[in-house]
Amino acid sequence: MNLLHLKYAVEIAKTGSMSKAAESMFMNQSNLSRAIKELEDNLGIVIFNRTAQGISLTPQGDEFLSYANGILRQVEEVEALYTGSVKGKQRFSVSVPRASYIAAAFVEFCKHIDKERPVEIFYKETNALRAIDNILKSDYKLGIIRYQQMFDERFKSMLTKKGLNCELLCEFRYIAVMAKSNPLSNKDDLQFSDLAGFIEIAHADPYVPSLPLSKVREEEYIENIDKRIFVFERGSQFDLLQNVPNTFMLVSPIPQETLDKYELAEIPCISEKRVYRDMLIYSKGYKLSELDKRFITEVTKAKRQYL
Repeated sequence: MNLLHLKYAVEIAKTGSMSKAAESMFMNQSNLSRAIKELEDNLGIVIFNRTAQGISLTPQGDEFLSYANGILRQVEEVEALYTGSVKGKQRFSVSVPRASYIAAAFVEFCKHIDKERPVEIFYKETNALRAIDNILKSDYKLGIIRYQQMFDERFKSMLTKKGLNCELLCEFRYIAVMAKSNPLSNKDDLQFSDLAGFIEIAHADPYVPSLPLSKVREEEYIENIDKRIFVFERGSQFDLLQNVPNTFMLVSPIPQETLDKYELAEIPCISEKRVYRDMLIYSKGYKLSELDKRFITEVTKAKRQYL
């Protein structure tokens, strides 16, 4: 096994195709296929399933790729340290839940980027599973994941097995947000029963380790709501709340400037007993950069201000 073999496997997993990986690495497909077969034979595992429909990772292959990505990241860091190949370049990457207080922290963070130096910043809003995978497989350095407190042991056990640190950022209960024109917006507080007949805007990809999606949805979605619009990102949810009558969303607290911009109102929901946690995650052994520390500082400040 050598570093080229690791790079080959990572590229195939990234593209999902032997031919595309060969093309991107400027090599013959048969040579690439032979190299992967040698790697599998040396390790005694099958990394990729090869079918008429294409290539997919086996469970052993998925585990192998998490290690391969980590090794290649470390090699790049060593090369950068001693060769100066990326001297002066600022790089920051994080995956986060769709949370307005974190987005506000990110804006403040970006205001202080050194504009005299090259910079690459990657900010991805996604669910907990993809945030974890982005660290293990896609060279993201930080993640923030959100889950119910009742699932704490499930998540911490999985994170430990995958070699990830986790640190508590905050705990909170969801509140209801809706347009000021919504007939419920003038109430001081709400019961879940008040929301029956209204349309919930919900994120479509909840995740809990070792639980089927149907069970996770039972825990995440209100039982007496039978009208939902599922979204995958934060931007459209505000347009929907503002423009589609009788919609609402259960969210972490939102900055006042965002509420004012979209003419929205927040109302406490006294039926909401679920406690959520936002957890910072990163690889064990990873040393936080100055940009990482600055972002965490801004998230902490935003948490104190808005939550």
